Amino acid sequence: MMQKKMAAALAGSVLAVSSPVVLATDVFQLEGIGAVSRAMGGTAVAHDVGAGGMLSNPANLSFAPNEREAMIGFDLVTTDITVKNRATGETVDSDTHKKNRGPYYAPEIAYTQRLGALSFGIGAFALGGLGTEYGRSSFLSQATGGAATGLENSSRLLVLDIPLAASYKVNEALTIGGSIDAMWQGLNLDLLLGADQVGSLIGAGRATGSLVPVLGGIPGLQGAHFSLTKSKMLGSGVDAWGYAGRLGLAYQLSSATRFGAAYNFRSRISDMEGDATLTAISGVIGQIPLEGKIKIRDFQMPAKLVVGASHRVTPQWMVTADVSRVFWKEVMKDIKVAFEANAGGNLNILLPQDYRDQTILALGTAYALSPEWTLRAGARFASQALRKETLFAVIPATPTRHLSFGFSYAVSPASRIDFAFSHALREKMSNNSLPNTSAPIEVKHAQNNATLNYSLAF
Repeated sequence: MMQKKMAAALAGSVLAVSSPVVLATDVFQLEGIGAVSRAMGGTAVAHDVGAGGMLSNPANLSFAPNEREAMIGFDLVTTDITVKNRATGETVDSDTHKKNRGPYYAPEIAYTQRLGALSFGIGAFALGGLGTEYGRSSFLSQATGGAATGLENSSRLLVLDIPLAASYKVNEALTIGGSIDAMWQGLNLDLLLGADQVGSLIGAGRATGSLVPVLGGIPGLQGAHFSLTKSKMLGSGVDAWGYAGRLGLAYQLSSATRFGAAYNFRSRISDMEGDATLTAISGVIGQIPLEGKIKIRDFQMPAKLVVGASHRVTPQWMVTADVSRVFWKEVMKDIKVAFEANAGGNLNILLPQDYRDQTILALGTAYALSPEWTLRAGARFASQALRKETLFAVIPATPTRHLSFGFSYAVSPASRIDFAFSHALREKMSNNSLPNTSAPIEVKHAQNNATLNYSLAF
């Protein structure tokens, strides 16, 4: 109980100074934690990337240059998302409409210490999330038949990871490490489903419960809208706590070459719960809101296996490469929604996702210009986890290619600034399949990510 209270307090202190959302780029996960990793294409398992290495390969904590170090920083993400109705040519951009929307920024804070052969660290990092905001007047807010509903279409997911990590230097060649992580995730969602989408879900057995015949009996049914959103700087419509962990090792193959590997276990997070409104849209009666409680069941972050290597070409120049396999298929088959109306009745929906497992190649390089300045660059290439036939406009986590650069500047012997800029190249995906879209849509998605860290040794 005390550990949970400490984790909650740490999470609260971090969220209190940040807007709680970031749009991720490896589906729902950021392409590297911390500015050093981000600048080098997200590579992290075979070289020291600072405190952010706790979420990549905790074994690398042993290679930190300082015995004690504190780090604070943030991510800033700006997105460029456009959705086009391919039938009519109408378009809508994801933009800022509420207090909890972009540009998106998320926190990083950590402390690390070495005690002989043992090193440990604790921190709080935004692992990832997503965010869209299409407002209430676009074609996405039109029910079947083109009726304007004035209802929102938007999303916001934040996944916060609080690791307690340790590493042990077994001998001059082998280092091992592990972490156990408290995790929190919160979701805001406004989603309109047209009558044809509702009918498709019912016909496929994906919509069940006592409210199904009630919806079917509404005269002139044109759609149904879910709203589980808190329009506040700090707040999610549904949220939950859970845990995860990882194991890692680093092996010095030679004085210039290091091998690293890590396995991240899938998360075990409780069902996200909160208040929600289900609004039925009728062409005869109008809008019929039902207040109630909602759960997003078994929404988890995936397991991941990463192997990589780093090599010093010269004392000043290092190159790195990581290969990852992310097991999305296990955790993202369906989005499971369970709604209980306060007035009685329930509705259970399985929104199909059917993600593929993802393979990612990350490449990086770093060059020390002087004792004060180090320059970095990288690239990242991933297979596509999403399937076009299950694409949602409010969940366009499609980017797969990234270019990055950054630098470190030693302000003093005890302090350092790390900066990274990462660009997700524009990705385009279309969907004309029920039940996840009514109109045939085309989504274009690009984004920029800047990361700034300040580290102090003492």
